[in-house]
Amino acid sequence: MKHILVMLLAMVTLSFQAVADDYQSTITTFRQAPETKPFFSNAYAYAVFPTIGKGGIGIGGAYGEGKVYRGGSVTGSVNMAQLTLGFQLGGQAFSQIVFLQDKRAYDEFTSGSFEFGAQASAVAITAGASAQAGSTGTGAAAGKSQAKANYVSGYAVFTVAKGGLMYEASIGGQKFNFKPN
Repeated sequence: MKHILVMLLAMVTLSFQAVADDYQSTITTFRQAPETKPFFSNAYAYAVFPTIGKGGIGIGGAYGEGKVYRGGSVTGSVNMAQLTLGFQLGGQAFSQIVFLQDKRAYDEFTSGSFEFGAQASAVAITAGASAQAGSTGTGAAAGKSQAKANYVSGYAVFTVAKGGLMYEASIGGQKFNFKPN
């Protein structure tokens, strides 16, 4: 089972590797989205992951590499790893941004190793629709009526799907490892 999971995750990650280094394009995508636009003007810092590959068959995992920005400059690199358990089948790739509301959130996130628990939620941004999933429930909207996102404990997480298909009813957390420049 482990070998199948590793191969599936590697295939998803490698299939989207060509665009994995396009940080500026990913930032532009998030800057143009109405859900995230206000966060760029009030966040202390943010972490950008151009491509995170995710796959699973019962046990799932995700991995991506990113950069942390503060005041328009890169302060370090970060990687994200995720392990999930539950019903899941498939693979997908997505971009993710984590807004850090203040210095406390930035210091915590960049302390070396930081973890979001299973209760963390992310707002998914897609063309003309949005969806939100978390321990508080799920929801979706189309057109202009979109879920309003707020900081939770100093963090706001957004994703944009890039491709793939994943059926999932699972629980897991994300772990981030930061290395300063």
